[in-house]
Amino acid sequence: MGLVESVQSVLWARKRQPDDVVYGVALGHERFGPDELLRQAVVAEEAGFDIVCCSDHLAPWWTDELAPNNSGNAWVWLGAASQVTKEASLGTAVTGVIHRYNPVVLAQQIATLEILAPGRTFLGVGSSEAMNEVPAGLDPDNYPSIGEQIERMEESVTIIRRLLDGDTVDFDGKYWKTHGAKLYSLPERRPPIYMSAFGEQAAELAGRVADGLWTLADPRQAPSVIAGYRRGAEEAGREPGEIILQGMFSWAEDDETAFESSKEWKGTTVDEHYTDPVYDPAEIQKNGEEVSDKMWKATGAISSDPKAHVRMVKMAREMGATAVVMMNMSSADPEGALRMYGKHVLPEVRG
Repeated sequence: MGLVESVQSVLWARKRQPDDVVYGVALGHERFGPDELLRQAVVAEEAGFDIVCCSDHLAPWWTDELAPNNSGNAWVWLGAASQVTKEASLGTAVTGVIHRYNPVVLAQQIATLEILAPGRTFLGVGSSEAMNEVPAGLDPDNYPSIGEQIERMEESVTIIRRLLDGDTVDFDGKYWKTHGAKLYSLPERRPPIYMSAFGEQAAELAGRVADGLWTLADPRQAPSVIAGYRRGAEEAGREPGEIILQGMFSWAEDDETAFESSKEWKGTTVDEHYTDPVYDPAEIQKNGEEVSDKMWKATGAISSDPKAHVRMVKMAREMGATAVVMMNMSSADPEGALRMYGKHVLPEVRG
């Protein structure tokens, strides 16, 4: 990927950017219990977030010796969230589709959620991590390569799209098979499917088969991923969809608390956790502890100052995002952080 193509793709994304960029928050099942997250969802909508989404994990990034850990079921939780929120879009950020979830079941789940919350659901998909797939039976000694993960995603999303389109699906793939699969409760609207991508291969697949791209709001990485997404859509003769850029934030009444109460999430910045068969939370935590404090502070908005959070959100928007989603890692006061965004950050970025 050349520098010129990366720059051109960001400019292309900016030209396609709507006047009203939407803003969302991602809530972490790894850190908070599902009942706590349900309260956060209500607070987030009251604060003015357009999107309320959640992680979909079986395992956390740390042991309970470091911080409380949880693993609430995202789909049960989303059903509950659909009943306590009124307008916010709801979905996963993101659901792994290479092994743990059968695509027929996923299609059934998102179709049901759309019936419960008409017009405001989406499905975020990705290749997941070994921490979620190996405990569910994927062989750690024969963990799929990135290329195989992409093949698995393509088959899975193809099945999901066809089911949501109302087809009866007979599919004989390399990894997934269906026999006369059909959704008998079909919503009027097909929920969009957004694909997570950290590299160009996955981004190109998103351009070919998904309704949008979900990637990190990292100015070093996002331009090449956006370029891959653009290229994939153009080669498939498809109109590109959403570009969703995700950042992270931790807020508290003082900087030290904002920092210290977010450090359990350091493992999320270790590349190997997304590509290699690393599945033990203790090992993931150990790897995360090797991330320097300086590097961790640079990954997102970790500050008591609302201006730092405004800068982070605006930076993501300037890369051409149609939606900016911020992961709430504010362990010290998660609901207070959401209210701070409602009072200081969202009005500023929308103004």
